[in-house]
Amino acid sequence: MKVISWNVNGFRSVLSKGFNDIFKELNADIFCIQETKMQEDQIDMIMLSEFKKYNVYFNSAVKKGYSGTAVFSKEKPLNVTYGIGIKEHDEEGRVITLEFEKFYLVNCYTPNSKRQLERLDYRMKWEDEILRYLKKLDAKKPVIYCGDLNVAHKEIDLKNPASNHKNAGFTDEEREKITKLLSNGFVDTFRYLYEDKKDMYSWWSYMFNARKNNAGWRIDYVIVSDRIKERIEEARIYSEIYGSDHCPVGLEINI
Repeated sequence: MKVISWNVNGFRSVLSKGFNDIFKELNADIFCIQETKMQEDQIDMIMLSEFKKYNVYFNSAVKKGYSGTAVFSKEKPLNVTYGIGIKEHDEEGRVITLEFEKFYLVNCYTPNSKRQLERLDYRMKWEDEILRYLKKLDAKKPVIYCGDLNVAHKEIDLKNPASNHKNAGFTDEEREKITKLLSNGFVDTFRYLYEDKKDMYSWWSYMFNARKNNAGWRIDYVIVSDRIKERIEEARIYSEIYGSDHCPVGLEINI
């Protein structure tokens, strides 16, 4: 099974930048996107022929043009839920969960702590609640958790760790939260296969020729329950794919 996750930084925008061809070429069984920045009724899905093969689910933010997630799945899930059951967190369209016979798929767009860390306290509450939510699912069946998690876990996961220490996405607090997640029965699939592989990033600033110089951050993940890590076949970062300030990341797993 192939899972793809991509923060498209505006779904309507990326549709004008070759998204259909990329979607077709990647041929994922489950394709998750974050930061759709749209309401579901703002796009005519009938016009997107490639999507006719998929079951499509959107979770849009109450605030228009902000946040939002979507999942395209070839197999129809047993159940679909939106959010994590906490109103404070669920108005921004950040989580979609698909339940299948053998696993849960959770697509997530984690809140950014923002400049001056003005939203760090909220982010800390979010991290505690999403971990609680994932553990609850994991108690029932294995979880595949993917998305833009807005954190570079270790120094190897961004180009300039020293100058970015204490900046949003690389604070000690945020890094400790993902360490806690991974110590609670979950595995970062890319680092499981490529522990020491350097210069592998999934997001680049639009400023200072960051992408051209590969001055990026790895903040997009596919994470799985520890008990299915032996089934991982491949984990990829598709840095050659453009259309957003992020690139897709993917997992191939026998499940």
